[in-house]
Amino acid sequence: MVMDFQDQNYWALILGGSSGLGYASAKKLAKHGMNIIIIHRDRRSEIPDIEEAFDEIRASGVQFESFNADAVKKESREELVAKIKQLIGKKGKIRTLLHSIAKGNLKPMIGEENILGNIDFQLTIDAMALSLYDWTQAVFRNNLFAKDARVISFTSDGNKKAWKNYAAVSAAKVTLESLTRSMALEFARHGIRANCIQAGITVTRSFQMIPGNETLRVHALKHNPFRRLTVPDDVANAVYLLSKDEASWITGTIIPVNGGEHLM
Repeated sequence: MVMDFQDQNYWALILGGSSGLGYASAKKLAKHGMNIIIIHRDRRSEIPDIEEAFDEIRASGVQFESFNADAVKKESREELVAKIKQLIGKKGKIRTLLHSIAKGNLKPMIGEENILGNIDFQLTIDAMALSLYDWTQAVFRNNLFAKDARVISFTSDGNKKAWKNYAAVSAAKVTLESLTRSMALEFARHGIRANCIQAGITVTRSFQMIPGNETLRVHALKHNPFRRLTVPDDVANAVYLLSKDEASWITGTIIPVNGGEHLM
């Protein structure tokens, strides 16, 4: 195992890392020597299982800290940034800020009740897109980024395709991508690279909450050239690659990590 990030005082700050793509990425980066901070929002009843899963990250021998808090609220974010600043100290720097928050409304536009409303769009876009910008600004203002830093987030094929009940999340993904391009441009002179990973259909807890997810799964499996679905480790590998020195000239782009699923 190549320990690319060992002894460099590098940290990965992962927003939404208790499961799915965020958790897989945390494990991958830790195995290569990156210290890890995970901010997640889960029920108390789920914490014992989550902590047991976190033990795999701790076993990598890196420094690790997690906070069960709401990463979207301004007050919570300010408190967390203060704690992170104290945790990593003057020598520690955030190399990778990974946004993996999946907190959106999955409602239909048409129906007798519980249809998608303006507030649903606001809440979803705030959590799944604008919070990336808020956290980037907070880390930047507190001088916590490394001289060569990476901001990475996850988008989906729903950024351009219409799926039933996915309108609010789709709007958030488009916003996320737009923000990424703008941040790549305006933060470049400060050594910050920003990219979106467009993961293929991946059976995570968040994906299973999408109404009609089985239809999406079958369609992806049929059209993927490799005849398999994307798994979290596929995406984690891409996060690792984008965090390496050799990826410093990649910024402002949407990178499909789906085995060619988008080709058909």
